[in-house]
Amino acid sequence: MTSSALVLVGAAGWLHPAWRNGFYPDDLPDDWLLSYYNTQFQAVYLPAPFWQAASKATWAQWLNDTQDGFLFVLEPGDAASVKPASERVLLATPAWEAGHVWWLDEAPDLRKLAQRITLQAATGESLFVFSRRGDLGLLEQANTLKQVMGY
Repeated sequence: MTSSALVLVGAAGWLHPAWRNGFYPDDLPDDWLLSYYNTQFQAVYLPAPFWQAASKATWAQWLNDTQDGFLFVLEPGDAASVKPASERVLLATPAWEAGHVWWLDEAPDLRKLAQRITLQAATGESLFVFSRRGDLGLLEQANTLKQVMGY
């Protein structure tokens, strides 16, 4: 993994329709959305149908459009799917996800998240804090908590 960040905040995907009326600038072209998303978040969780449908050229563009420390976390797909060969692309097997992912939508209690961050810090491994729904309020709170805790 190329990122040394302990806490990486992001959403499941970057194409949330509600984000077009506030999060993304009004005049931002569609093919710049990921680049803009990367200015606010450090990782993205991609559902299997989405990432599996992407061509090699699309993956190359996504990797090119994001900063070196930005990570793509992939939902496991069917047996035939092969994740792109990049240190910035991680496959979230159930065991890996249990130890590295905190879903904000399921557990928005920031005190519990702070405790989890503290426990994760002891391991030295990254914790990915994601929102499936793309709840910008929760994502902002997670980013603020991360900063307050010094991560």
